[in-house]
Amino acid sequence: MGEKDLSEKYLESYNDVFADILNVLLFDGKRQIEPSELSETITETQYKADGKPHEQRRDIAKLWQKQKTELVLIGLENQTDIDKDMIFRVVGYDGAYYRAQLTDGKKERYPVATIVLYFGMDRWNGATSLYDAVLIPEEMKAYINDYRIHVFEIAYLTEEQISRFQSDFRFVADYFVQKRKNKQYAPPKGVIQHVDALLQMMTALTHDKRFEQASVEWEGEEKVMGEIFLDQIEERGVQKGALRKLIEQICRKMAKGKTPDVIADELEEDETVVQGIYEIALAFAPEYDCNAIYEAWKTKQE
Repeated sequence: MGEKDLSEKYLESYNDVFADILNVLLFDGKRQIEPSELSETITETQYKADGKPHEQRRDIAKLWQKQKTELVLIGLENQTDIDKDMIFRVVGYDGAYYRAQLTDGKKERYPVATIVLYFGMDRWNGATSLYDAVLIPEEMKAYINDYRIHVFEIAYLTEEQISRFQSDFRFVADYFVQKRKNKQYAPPKGVIQHVDALLQMMTALTHDKRFEQASVEWEGEEKVMGEIFLDQIEERGVQKGALRKLIEQICRKMAKGKTPDVIADELEEDETVVQGIYEIALAFAPEYDCNAIYEAWKTKQE
């Protein structure tokens, strides 16, 4: 499995994140699924094609057991690009799990549900049902079962939906919504619980190297997104004595409506550094009072 695939799944594999995603997207924020009710299950299934055995692997799958005798298998698939054949892949995933229940030696049968999380900026225009994906003669429709998939366009979630997330997935969803709407990203306030997992997922989904650079030795340590960007500014060689002056210069130019690339050019400063301060200023200093940013950073260092 590719490193990118593993990084995308790392955060979602935590039960609190998995349950949170489903509670918000499927149940409008109601806590129908508790993390303690989830358990791991296989993500690999086998099938034969052309007389040869093949393996298919879905992103994440968990068993939800609300009561002792009630089980649902829930699969989650990540997509960064539109996949016109996604409907066929999901049919294959779900069918394989139903087939496996015939040979697992258990009498109970349970349903399978799959949701697709799509992180692209363009609206999803792939088929979401079998009827949309294949040409079916009208006289045969009564004999061919339809099959539907549920695609959630993360960049098009509403602010109300974002506010319902209680796990670290809120930071992921908020990033894509902001980038779609504003082309910029202002780190929101809030403590990150699974720091390394979140940053790995953000790196895989966005290709922003600042997340990759920050994703080191923070396992189990709480962070806020604004601090992560400030940490990276410091690591890039901006000394404490110069940081306050740089923040003030950037904020004055922001107040005049200048963009990060223009500011970096005028100050002859690294654009990555400018972009980081610019985004933090948007999040924490709507009045462009950047002293608040510096004081927060200084307190963190002490």
